Amino acid sequence: MTDELIVAVEGAVGRIRLNRPKALHALTTAMCAGVLDALEAWRGDAAVRCVVIDHAEGRGFCAGGDIRMLADSGAGDGAEARAFFHTEYRMNHRLFTYAKDTVAFMDGITMGGGVGISQPCRYRVATEQTKLAMPETGIGLFPDVGGGWYLSRLPGRIGQYLALTGHRLDGAECLALGLATHFVPADRVEEAKAAIAARPDDVAAALDGLSADPGAAAILAQRADIDRLFASDRLEEVFAALAADDGDFARATLATLKAKSPQTMKVSLKLLLDGRTMPTFEDEMRQEYAVGSRVVQRHDFLEGVRAVIVDKDNAPRWDPATPEGVSDHVIDQIFAPLPDDEAWTPN
Repeated sequence: MTDELIVAVEGAVGRIRLNRPKALHALTTAMCAGVLDALEAWRGDAAVRCVVIDHAEGRGFCAGGDIRMLADSGAGDGAEARAFFHTEYRMNHRLFTYAKDTVAFMDGITMGGGVGISQPCRYRVATEQTKLAMPETGIGLFPDVGGGWYLSRLPGRIGQYLALTGHRLDGAECLALGLATHFVPADRVEEAKAAIAARPDDVAAALDGLSADPGAAAILAQRADIDRLFASDRLEEVFAALAADDGDFARATLATLKAKSPQTMKVSLKLLLDGRTMPTFEDEMRQEYAVGSRVVQRHDFLEGVRAVIVDKDNAPRWDPATPEGVSDHVIDQIFAPLPDDEAWTPN
């Protein structure tokens, strides 16, 4: 077990705590493997009634995956990146199909891989400190870890908006959209964990008793604009709709999209289009693994990491630079199924 993960059984509760505070608890391959090991150990242990996932010290629940490692690997043969995705997606799938109650406390930054580890849980607790986003198109990636499944099932076209823009949701918005099942004030989170420990067979009641009204969800005020402007599954038509609208929201949103990778924005739209009718979460993970194993070695991801994380000039040079430059053929190549001996499997 890695020291980046704290695993313990406290009474009837299995506890998994992410423990990389200097990296905002970003996930490593070893951490994902550790979560899998813990879930497997508790699966047949009648003494463990439910599982709680949270973070140790620090201001974030989980900022995502180890992006620097993925970029370094992607610049080479991509083997380490594929190993990470393979293990992380198995963890996502295991949580999605886990029989016992699982609870994620999304207190603080919850992005990328943090969304992937929290959304499969039966109970997902937001606070006023929650900042949930899938910002991957800004570094030439796409909302993976089940993003094609979760975002495609949000009301209207909100999922497409979130996937393309990387917009950050607060706790009230997470609750309104169903990305959180409960809203608990941050200063009562430890109380909520104690309530679960006292009632491990009735997690819902434990959380219901501490839930609060988070107030209005700001994103719902933009729902009509989002549904209209993001109605198309073709990126060129989204850009055209935004450019034709003279409202402040459309102008700001178009400026945001112009900074993102056209290639991975197109990947994201197809991912959500496919994900909405994907038969099972296992099928979703299999497709995302095929897509991720290719995207991580393409120019835009390496360039996005250089611009945002390494050099920090925030001036990525995307190639192609425009939506029109990204051909349907390239997208089809990225989405092509892997050979059976290379494909993702749940076990």
